Amino acid sequence: MTRYLVALTTYNELENLPALVDEIFRHAPQADVLVVDDNSPDGTGDWVRERAASEPRLKLLARPGKQGQGSAVVAGLRYAVEHGYDYVVTMDADFSHHPRYIPHMLQGVSEGPQAYDVMIGSRYVFQGRVEGWPWRRRLMSRAVNIYSRLLLRMSTRDCSGGFRCYRVARLAELDFSQLISTGYSFHEEFLWRVVRHGCRVGETPIIFVDRVRGSSKINMREARTALRVIFKLGLQERFGKR
Repeated sequence: MTRYLVALTTYNELENLPALVDEIFRHAPQADVLVVDDNSPDGTGDWVRERAASEPRLKLLARPGKQGQGSAVVAGLRYAVEHGYDYVVTMDADFSHHPRYIPHMLQGVSEGPQAYDVMIGSRYVFQGRVEGWPWRRRLMSRAVNIYSRLLLRMSTRDCSGGFRCYRVARLAELDFSQLISTGYSFHEEFLWRVVRHGCRVGETPIIFVDRVRGSSKINMREARTALRVIFKLGLQERFGKR
């Protein structure tokens, strides 16, 4: 029996999470949902515990405090490996990534001999787009993707998006201890590492919609750190570990 996991990383997402979990189960009823919560003070973890008591498909991985989105995603990926899932989807918990795209992503990694190892829900391929962002944020996102593609020598159009589906057997081959990103540069770094490992990566278009409830966790400090990490990885790409 094929096993699917959807991993959500949360910090103060109680306004979004109940409706999101319902939508995930509506579009992917065969999947389990794992919430990796960094001790949200708004009660996100408490809601998951209460709902999980009557919903066996819902799981909680509670962490003692805020440790960065990247490390939370890694915790979800490790969970998928350790618990024997076949495929794992990672996505934001603020409805920017709509669950209606999950079946298309699963299809891309599970069907036929040419199936991908990683499928990205992409904003920057044909028919993909972003809605609700001011022009400055659109420009910054485009610039970061161009920067990442050039430095890391990747052809993927959306390097920074976190809406992805992975074949867990390939994740099990990776050494997670090599990762240096804990924040938002994790997405670029992890994609770079799976490409270097020989994984086949595909993209399927999504419409990314800016969050309606709650507040974004990204800030300029995180953005500067991400640029430094990507630059460091770019040097490694060109000149090796030294």
